Amino acid sequence: MASRAKILLVSGSHLCHNPRVFKEATALADAGYEVEVLGAWYDPTLKRRDLDLIKGIPFGFVPVLDLVSSGKVVRNYYRLRTKLGRIMHRGLGWQNKLQLGNVGPELRRLVARRNADLVIAHSEMGLAALSLPYQGRIGVDMEDWFSEDLLPEARHHRPLRLLRELERGGLRSATYSACPSRVMSEALAREYACALPTVLYNAFPWADRKELDGTIKDRRECGVPSVHWYSQTLGPGRGLEDLFAALQHMKHTCEVHLRGIPLAGFNEWLTFAVPAQWRSRVYVHGLVSNEELLSRIAEHDIGLAGEMKHCRSRNLTVTNKILHYLLAGLAVVASDTAGQREVAAQAPKAIRLYPSGNARALAEELDTLLSSGSELRTARTAALAAAERTFCWERQAPTLLSSIETALA
Repeated sequence: MASRAKILLVSGSHLCHNPRVFKEATALADAGYEVEVLGAWYDPTLKRRDLDLIKGIPFGFVPVLDLVSSGKVVRNYYRLRTKLGRIMHRGLGWQNKLQLGNVGPELRRLVARRNADLVIAHSEMGLAALSLPYQGRIGVDMEDWFSEDLLPEARHHRPLRLLRELERGGLRSATYSACPSRVMSEALAREYACALPTVLYNAFPWADRKELDGTIKDRRECGVPSVHWYSQTLGPGRGLEDLFAALQHMKHTCEVHLRGIPLAGFNEWLTFAVPAQWRSRVYVHGLVSNEELLSRIAEHDIGLAGEMKHCRSRNLTVTNKILHYLLAGLAVVASDTAGQREVAAQAPKAIRLYPSGNARALAEELDTLLSSGSELRTARTAALAAAERTFCWERQAPTLLSSIETALA
């Protein structure tokens, strides 16, 4: 079956921004399937990363839309089309697929022409593309619980009813479904009366550790312990509130390193929220390539995963962040979201949990690690053991392949 079956992964985004798609496509292609990923190009820097990434990959990547190379007229057309969808929602209350992104119609047309044996949606736009009458097998990878994601102020303008309809229809008709945690799988099954999605943790290959560069680029004083946090963007709603509030309660010194693209007003927030005596110890770094990220994380001692419970998706998911910390061999301090409790139960000596929103409790957990070299070493050793035992892609890929084989049977 593997040598004959064609599998289509529908993303509608840059490949370098979607490591889950990249890992799954690679694993399926290596297993003998014919694999194609449908994406898109919006940003010149990310397009260059994609072009580097797709050299020598065992699967095909097709950008259904390239706004980087398109002329101004074309770019304006797609932006206006998406804006029109949002205006129809705000003005008329009409929730529509145009709100979900630039390339929905293009994805739908290409999916219909590809005649794949299995088409797997990996995004909101992917779900919309499969909502048309499709005769073949479909799959859904709930990388996030799309209708239950984002901060309340952002959700106000989202087509939530439409997203729930797409999720319900996709999950009930899917021959294959997956999500990033057991607790999310159980919640989706209860919510939509569907089969339990396969649990695929957002883990990274253990083999990536062979590429650690061993250099120090972030830290200023290697004799001073270091705490690391990263995300695509630096701003509120990602757990930094807990960290900034905890600093005033901490008894031990450390460096604090933040990585991501600052949102507008971030520097002002940083100045206001970080105690004066800590400002010289907080460092902000830009994003690095996927290939370099593990090396930069591994420079540090403690990884902070302060996910917040402001929405069900954030509470139930297991993010790349906490699993990247384990793979890098960092002690982890994490908020007690349901997803992170699930990971901590399988790596108890590596991860210390604190109640989300409780800055004093976070300070106590950090101080415990900072005050004891043996505690820190034990946690770091346990992190590597948990990554090798469970939370690496080599352990997750067999689950993916088994589920796909069942779906195609």
